[in-house]
Amino acid sequence: MVTAVTSFGRSGLSDWLIQRFTAIVMTAYTIFIVAFLLSTPELTYEIWSALFSQLWVRVFTLLVILSIIAHGWIGLWGVLTDYVTTRMMGAKAVTLRVSVLFVYIVVALGFIVWGVEILWGL
Repeated sequence: MVTAVTSFGRSGLSDWLIQRFTAIVMTAYTIFIVAFLLSTPELTYEIWSALFSQLWVRVFTLLVILSIIAHGWIGLWGVLTDYVTTRMMGAKAVTLRVSVLFVYIVVALGFIVWGVEILWGL
């Protein structure tokens, strides 16, 4: 049985699976965008706008934004836990980890709101 060793009661296995899934989503999106750019020799605003006017592209893009945030969260938590705060002891380590993760949450929420605003013009 895998025990919960990460924040919010998730297991290391679930973190690993989330990172693999998000990596696949980001890779698929990168391949899609690169293929689109290579197959569209004369890229204009109208063509780009038409691409992003399709619902599936907007949803795919939002999924990528959320994947980047989830992937980054797990990676940052792992680095802070394994490499940064293990060299420090006590309250200083916890304060540093919580502070950095709080800043990440604020920035991530800003990116989500900004992404939704760009994609759907809300």
